[in-house]
Amino acid sequence: MTGTLVNASAVAAGAAVGLVAGSRISERLRGTLMHALGLAVVVIGLKMALSVDDLIPMVACLLLGGITGEALRIEDGVAWVGERLKQRFRSESATFVQGFVSASVLYLTGAMMIVGCIQEGTTGDGSTLYLKSLLDGVASVALASTLGIGVAFSALSVLVVQGGLTLIASHLAFLQDPGALAAITSTGGMIILGIGINLLDLTRIRVGNLIPALFYAAAYPFVF
Repeated sequence: MTGTLVNASAVAAGAAVGLVAGSRISERLRGTLMHALGLAVVVIGLKMALSVDDLIPMVACLLLGGITGEALRIEDGVAWVGERLKQRFRSESATFVQGFVSASVLYLTGAMMIVGCIQEGTTGDGSTLYLKSLLDGVASVALASTLGIGVAFSALSVLVVQGGLTLIASHLAFLQDPGALAAITSTGGMIILGIGINLLDLTRIRVGNLIPALFYAAAYPFVF
């Protein structure tokens, strides 16, 4: 759990820096930072998505995941948690929920999270999660400076989801299979690409409802 604790702390610390910096920069500059971050996330997502030779099965996983996520209304559930946190802490931020949902999905959909949890849970090696902590901390600075305090509360999502996965990692060692990891990486990349599109304000994609696609991607190499 050490890696997850460090990761959650990095997200919270990065968000705190972003909140302080955000109050000292103009709206125009914040918009530019948001677009710059959106472009960076798009590039990362594309790189991950194109890491496999055959994208058709991954697209199928994404479609099945979208159907499942819409049926389960996952993003509504995450947004509801964000709203409850906003009310609980009496936040006035107009972008609290957007920041909470966007950051939570960004930090919890990558293959690095899954691999890191498996490594720490099965061998005690938290090095991958430490690297992820550095990346997430930097991303939190940029996100919080534009989307506000909701980003800081995504540290709770990291703590609960990533921590829970680490605890049960001994039963998920099959995810270290190269085929499963490649499928998760590609599908996760497409989901992250959706986050980048949202950050660029090109349209509104309910990326939270695409999360079940990762489970289909993990199962795909063992079914076909």
